[in-house]
Amino acid sequence: MTDQKIIAFVVRLPIAISFLGHGLVRLPKLHAFALNMAQQFADTPLPQGVVFAFGYILVFSEFITGVWLISGRWFSQALITGLVIMTLLIFGSSLIENWNAVSVQLIHSIYLGGLLLCYQYSAKPRGAANTY
Repeated sequence: MTDQKIIAFVVRLPIAISFLGHGLVRLPKLHAFALNMAQQFADTPLPQGVVFAFGYILVFSEFITGVWLISGRWFSQALITGLVIMTLLIFGSSLIENWNAVSVQLIHSIYLGGLLLCYQYSAKPRGAANTY
């Protein structure tokens, strides 16, 4: 393994462990987690059934995203998935006015966005024109 691959792994490891850990610890208590999430959003305009289903999907999404980030497989897709997850969580946290959670989620988003920009820049061949 080259130094560049080791560095890339170590740089993505913290966010990967965060996603993997969030999913992993919630898997054994999946139903209770989803139920608690639905209860937290009871006073919002979101239907409880949608929030409950999102709680289930969230756990698996975080876990899979963490695995993808650790392995480096489907890396840009994992980063985009992570950013979508963070966007949805920021929206939900804003609805319940949990500003501390929003702050943490924004930090995760900045980390993921930075990795995505670095990955896209490093994957682009030298001298290639921008194709926005």
